[in-house]
Amino acid sequence: MPTGVAMRDARRQLFDAAERVLLRDGPTALTSRAVTTEAGCAKGVLHRHFSDFDDFLAAMVLDRVTCIERQSEALHDASGAGTVAGNLADALVVLFDSVAVSIVGLVTFRDGLRARLRQVRPTGVPVLAEATDMIAMYLRAEQDQGRVAADADVDTLAPTLIGAVHLQFADRESGPPDTEAVRNVVATVLAGALPH
Repeated sequence: MPTGVAMRDARRQLFDAAERVLLRDGPTALTSRAVTTEAGCAKGVLHRHFSDFDDFLAAMVLDRVTCIERQSEALHDASGAGTVAGNLADALVVLFDSVAVSIVGLVTFRDGLRARLRQVRPTGVPVLAEATDMIAMYLRAEQDQGRVAADADVDTLAPTLIGAVHLQFADRESGPPDTEAVRNVVATVLAGALPH
């Protein structure tokens, strides 16, 4: 690998490279060597920015959490427009069509990464916990506008939606579901929660 060549935003380039490896080859293939090879840099670049590989992976997961937090703001801003089921289906497709499903697998696969993440986020599975919060916050905003029934159990609906759609996307054999399949699941879960 070349040395002495400046990388613009090395952290971002390393995260992007890791996500490509993760999506293409799965969590077992994600090593520091695979990441730096994919990024086209020397292995020392990763260790110049992170104390070890689990530190790098934890930072990558937390970077993805930040992306979900931005998506959460956009979904919240959509409350009152479109349809509740449509807004949720679109948000869930964006969420799970990204690297999120692979990151959940990575967190499950690596004990050291889980331990590192527990120091920062002691409860829940990172990415899934933030996604659940995003859905719950949106549903509450729609409740405030009367577009979700006042007695709807948002704290049950949110993880139900996350779990059901996550299972659709987690099937690596048949590929991701189409948007219509996600819309059907969302509509089914929300059937009793939307005013007629």
